Amino acid sequence: MISAPQIEQIAGRTVLFVMAAKPEYGPALQSRIKPVMTGIGPVEAAIKLTAALTALPKSPDLVVSLGSAGSNRLEHAQVYQATAVAYRDMDASALGFERGCTPLLDLPARVPLPHRIPGIAQATLSTGANIVSGAAYADIAEDMVDMETFSHLRVCQHFGTELIGLRGISDGKTELRGMSDWTEYLHVIDERLAQALDRLNAAMEDGSLPI
Repeated sequence: MISAPQIEQIAGRTVLFVMAAKPEYGPALQSRIKPVMTGIGPVEAAIKLTAALTALPKSPDLVVSLGSAGSNRLEHAQVYQATAVAYRDMDASALGFERGCTPLLDLPARVPLPHRIPGIAQATLSTGANIVSGAAYADIAEDMVDMETFSHLRVCQHFGTELIGLRGISDGKTELRGMSDWTEYLHVIDERLAQALDRLNAAMEDGSLPI
């Protein structure tokens, strides 16, 4: 039996925080939230978040997906909010569908995320099951890459809840050589994601981020 995840209350709204992996969950975030850990990759992300929301008596008003991302164009160790999410694994172009569009699903290749936290930089996000490194960024139209947010979005759409995506850039300027290239700046990202959550709380409280 799956226990119900911890729901936060912010400005009278219910909020669920989700992350992929414990290395991203440092002391600054630990002092603020208790997220659902959905695991790494689109499949694990979809399974674990679906299970978490199913265990709740009512869907939360907002899910906040946060963690790290890669980029070869954005500033490293800085936090960005996702303005739109694409699914880079989907390619049904042989059947005449635009790359990134799931056949027979009424969604664009890049799905907008409507909510904005004031004072946090914005960027588009590509989700997929592969680690993007080096020359592989040439095939990515979006500003940053991760492995979970699109899955979180589709689960939220199914359950009728809103999604905000926050990502700190951990790597991408150079070819990845190992785990340390991913984890090197996670302690800085932890602190800056925590600051972003403080902004989210303040914006929901003062009404500048209506949910």
